[in-house]
Amino acid sequence: MQTVPEYFGSLVFDDRVMKATLSADVYCSLKKTIDEGAELNIGVANAVATAMKDWAVAHGATHYTHWFQPMTGITAEKHDSFIAPSPDGGVIMEFSGKELIKGEPDASSFPSGGLRATFEARGYTAWDPTSYAFIKGNTLCIPTAFCSYGGEALDKKTPLLRSMEALSKQAIRILKLFGNDSVKCVRTSVGPEQEYFLIDKDMYEKRRDIRFTGRTLFGAKPPKGQEMEDHYFGVIKPRVEAYMKDLNEELWKLGILAKTEHNEVAPAQHELAPIYSTTNIATDHNQLTMEIMQKVASKHGLVCLLHEKPFAGVNGSGKHNNWSIATDTGVNLLSPGETPYENAQFLLFLCAVIKAVDDYQDLLRISVATAGNDHRLGANEAPPAVVSIFLGDELNAVIEAIEKDVAYNGSTKTKMKLGVDVLPKFNRDNTDRNRTSPFAFTGNKFEFRMLGSSNSIACANIMLNSAVAESLKIYADRLENAEDFETSLHEMIRKTIKDHKHIIFNGNGYDDSWIKAATEERGLLNYRTTPDALPHLLDQKNVKMLVDQHIFSEAELKSRYEITLDNYVKTVVIEAETMVNMARTEIAPAIERYSADLAKAAAAKKAVCDSIPCTYEKELVKQLSEYTDIIAAKSAELQDALAAVAACTTVGEQADTVRDILLVKMDELRAPCDAAETVTSKEYWPFPTYGDLLFGVR
Repeated sequence: MQTVPEYFGSLVFDDRVMKATLSADVYCSLKKTIDEGAELNIGVANAVATAMKDWAVAHGATHYTHWFQPMTGITAEKHDSFIAPSPDGGVIMEFSGKELIKGEPDASSFPSGGLRATFEARGYTAWDPTSYAFIKGNTLCIPTAFCSYGGEALDKKTPLLRSMEALSKQAIRILKLFGNDSVKCVRTSVGPEQEYFLIDKDMYEKRRDIRFTGRTLFGAKPPKGQEMEDHYFGVIKPRVEAYMKDLNEELWKLGILAKTEHNEVAPAQHELAPIYSTTNIATDHNQLTMEIMQKVASKHGLVCLLHEKPFAGVNGSGKHNNWSIATDTGVNLLSPGETPYENAQFLLFLCAVIKAVDDYQDLLRISVATAGNDHRLGANEAPPAVVSIFLGDELNAVIEAIEKDVAYNGSTKTKMKLGVDVLPKFNRDNTDRNRTSPFAFTGNKFEFRMLGSSNSIACANIMLNSAVAESLKIYADRLENAEDFETSLHEMIRKTIKDHKHIIFNGNGYDDSWIKAATEERGLLNYRTTPDALPHLLDQKNVKMLVDQHIFSEAELKSRYEITLDNYVKTVVIEAETMVNMARTEIAPAIERYSADLAKAAAAKKAVCDSIPCTYEKELVKQLSEYTDIIAAKSAELQDALAAVAACTTVGEQADTVRDILLVKMDELRAPCDAAETVTSKEYWPFPTYGDLLFGVR
């Protein structure tokens, strides 16, 4: 049996494989392309393609695919075999540098938001050599970018790579001002914590809502939920433990650094967290992780739910985006050091992030806006829709001292006193963890906690990288022309703190009073829903910054607005149509069957003894009859609301109608259905209940 170090990355064409299979010249040329962005010539591409093909075939691969991330939010792949005809009637296995570098999928069938007409079909995939190729099943997967015939980005990887390049460019300008001329590249790194639910597959098959939408649209609260707080970090159940073991093995084979696993707060909820990696690789790995989570679950008779709010009344699932900046020489630019007050370089990068988050809080909110995440944000397990920054006591004291231009009377790290002599003493960290903050500093990184569990992390990191790049550009423009660098640096840090301190909040983000204070006293934005947030993507300041930083063109931004809002509308419309269908064909008939049998039971009692009042049966039949009448009426109203959405002429009007009318009518239909569940005999109820789903995996 192989050990983890022996099989880790065994399905990845990584640096170890490249060193072993490529000539020294080809390897050095490829590394220069990967590390420094040097142009890749066709000779090197041909050599890499041959080595990649030989390695893949030796591992059982018969096909290759350009693996990309279109605007659907999931990955896409078209498989081509390596076979080519040989003169003797057989086949040979071929793969060229041209095939490695460029592919041509049909772009007309992917969301383009108006960038492409339906009849304009040509699209291109372009190899991303910075992200290693890997084998999935019998297919060599080559990570690629995806663009239209006209060069417009139709994916999430292209703007992500642009944002990383923009931040690196501006960060290097800043580092040179501090005398650091050796840094060639600055990279952002991400470690996305992935939350998910596991439910029994047989139960899943009986729930039309989960199969069609990924979440429950009906369900009464069970007698026990998460009130006892006994699931979080609790003993992992054998069936789940077996799943996690297989999941880790599959992820490790693909070089994905799966590190932490545990039970989350809600029953049936769990979390997987990886070790940090460069942002575009972390994005690829997270997309793979979500796919493999679902595949492995199926092998164990389970279903992995990645929806942000699969069950009402219990915690939803997020994806905490732990983000940091480091040089190619290994220096973490967000590490305060022992004396953050004296670390001017750290303070400038910290201020760049503070300024970025404040100036572009709308873009950060937009980057996590989905129909599913709207149900989660602002609930008791997730940060509010208002963006704020948590810094912790020490850094907060440091920036207050700088703002007031007074000496910082900080102290050394406090020793934790645990009260038991045998336990080791250790230093307390400079910051506690604020689990209610949307954007929290956690020692040498920031944790952006607003992402939903099914989100691609690309969107959030595109906006974060771009906004910080803009802050650094403003700083570099000023400091490069400053007469006195030290004085200008001090004044710039101080001015940033003064101008943007309203975004810093170290208290309880769940408190209703904070939302009121944030919006009314501090002037922070509160875009509660996706239709509230999305139009601001096209605000002039946002378009200017993203175009100037070469992240998006105006046309690409408009397309993303259309695609995201259209996805929101379609998601909720599918949910509403599913609700009407389930209410009319499953729930109402089940209630009526139970009512009819109750009436028969009452009649049978009467037949035995005419004096029996049958009060229980009569009252319950009356109650159930009222529920079926309400369900019928609310189903009709929801159907009318769907017609109102369809009658809208623009996607913006549709989204507003969904938010203001459709979602309201969905809640109104759900209420009597859930109430009826609580008084209908379990044997009549047409699908597994919340209690079955949340506690069905042992």
